Amino acid sequence: MNKTILLIPYYNNSEGLIKSIESINENEEIDIFIVDDGSIHKFDESIILSVFKGKGEIFFEYLENNTGIETALNTGLKIIIDKRYKYVARLDCGDICLGKRFAVQQKFLNENPNIKIVGSNVLAADTDGTFLYSINLPLQNKEIKSKMYFNSMLIHPAVMFSTEILKIVGLYPLNYKSAEDYAFFFTISKTFDMANIEEYLTQIEINEKGISLQKRKQQVKSRITIIKENFYFGFYPIYGLMRNYILLILPYRFILFLKKIKK
Repeated sequence: MNKTILLIPYYNNSEGLIKSIESINENEEIDIFIVDDGSIHKFDESIILSVFKGKGEIFFEYLENNTGIETALNTGLKIIIDKRYKYVARLDCGDICLGKRFAVQQKFLNENPNIKIVGSNVLAADTDGTFLYSINLPLQNKEIKSKMYFNSMLIHPAVMFSTEILKIVGLYPLNYKSAEDYAFFFTISKTFDMANIEEYLTQIEINEKGISLQKRKQQVKSRITIIKENFYFGFYPIYGLMRNYILLILPYRFILFLKKIKK
């Protein structure tokens, strides 16, 4: 058993899952926990086991019904807590690991015990693997927490966190549809220090037909709710609210265009 386990929620995307597992460096010491969220199109366990070249075990959990990513993640976390892992890393189907991502993040957390969750800068590519843009995030705790009012300053499939924080913050909230990660990170930020690593350690897949983009408006509305619940009179919350109300009315293709010209 390794110290770190990678949690991957799965829903009808076996090709993406295989791509994600294949991307893990052969020298990584990591276990994997895949939670199938009531998929219609199942993956083949034997193929997943064959493409994994890292040093670790793979566990599978199958939910009877499709209940949403929040429930899938929480199902995984409950079992991971029972298994007594020290760290949990995240990845979504279709996203890929760059370099020895998990070793880098685990080393960072070991050397910085005051920090309980760490992300990294991220590259974004389309479903064919063509580079779209880079996401460069604040690295230090203070700036991350301030700018959380704009958007999440941690990219969900790029994070690793200590399981000990779950005793304080609990699991992913269920009442912020399509923004469970943002709410989860906001809760963590109230008690624990956060960081990002400057290196690009994950490449995320931007799929215009993907569920996350189809639910984009719902995500922004949930984000606005979270900002309001954590609001104080100051530059960051006021600007964050204004920014997200504007995002609510802008078409995603225009936002993607802006991200591309900034690359």
